[in-house]
Amino acid sequence: MPKRSTDTAAPAPEFAARRELLAWYAKERRDLPWRRTRDPYAIWISEAMLQQTRVETVIGYWTRFLARFPDVRALASADESDVLTAWSGLGYYRRARSLRAAAQAIVARHDGKFPRDAEAVRALPGIGPYTTGAVLSIAFDQPEALVDGNVVRVLSRWFAHDAPAAAAQRWAWERARELVPKSKGAGEWNQALMELGATVCTPRSPACERCPVAKACLARARGLENVLPRAKERPEPIDVELVAWVVERGGDVLVEQRPETGRMAGLWQLPTEQRSPRRPQLFPAELGIELTPGPELGLLRHAITHHRIRVVLQRGTVGRARVAAPLRWVPKAELGTLALTGMARKALAAAFGRPNLE
Repeated sequence: MPKRSTDTAAPAPEFAARRELLAWYAKERRDLPWRRTRDPYAIWISEAMLQQTRVETVIGYWTRFLARFPDVRALASADESDVLTAWSGLGYYRRARSLRAAAQAIVARHDGKFPRDAEAVRALPGIGPYTTGAVLSIAFDQPEALVDGNVVRVLSRWFAHDAPAAAAQRWAWERARELVPKSKGAGEWNQALMELGATVCTPRSPACERCPVAKACLARARGLENVLPRAKERPEPIDVELVAWVVERGGDVLVEQRPETGRMAGLWQLPTEQRSPRRPQLFPAELGIELTPGPELGLLRHAITHHRIRVVLQRGTVGRARVAAPLRWVPKAELGTLALTGMARKALAAAFGRPNLE
């Protein structure tokens, strides 16, 4: 195994490597729609969506979200259900609620203008150091650093910093603050670091032969490029078995709303029961309504954090037409207007062939 190193000193050609990285980014960066604007609102929305979500998925959501809520005031005045519907399918719905709450705070405290002061930005609901650095550096070219998983990986390899995950994160913030340009170009620099981690300095099999800072990279020089950064220990996955009921009446489909607190609060799904006995109990063990089973429609797989979910799609019929909350009959053509859970979207697509769920 390669010798581990805790050397954090910058290699001699560091500044030349920085120029190479910026030149590479100017030439090779992906043409993403939020890179064509300096509007802090649009950049903020993109950064919120990009957390734990693939770029390819975010592009469509970002475009539709801005068309529906084009500025801070539009988002602040929107109903929460409308915001959740526009977010539906991205997961981590707390982000959408926090966006709306922060928009309301911006209207109340800053007359609808995204603040330029870092302390004021961090005081907004749901906004932490990463988003603060992203918006202020990219929109306003302020010398604010940012650190995400890509930046931790790039810097850990570049400077051969070998530490457990939490310590590596703290160190990366210190190093990022040292490296961010203090006069101009902070936004380009931050985006270059993230782009390098996303497209070249990837978690597995980094493309060192295409890396603009390869000559200055201490991890590569020491054979540590596939070792650093140290992986975070992940909890053992928990298997969950569910039944999702597909119940139709004429042109309507039976759906249920999740509780107003807890996971996926307030979102809509097919009536769902948990069959696996072990904790945690993500779904109820019974629905409180009598359903007559019909044929199975198939299986689907889903994941929520470290839970591996296996869902049986079960067609059923209900003895009475009238149902009470949290159940509700919804016309099949209107399913796409609901704030659906990600699993519900998968289930409905499997059952009905994507009934206007985009």
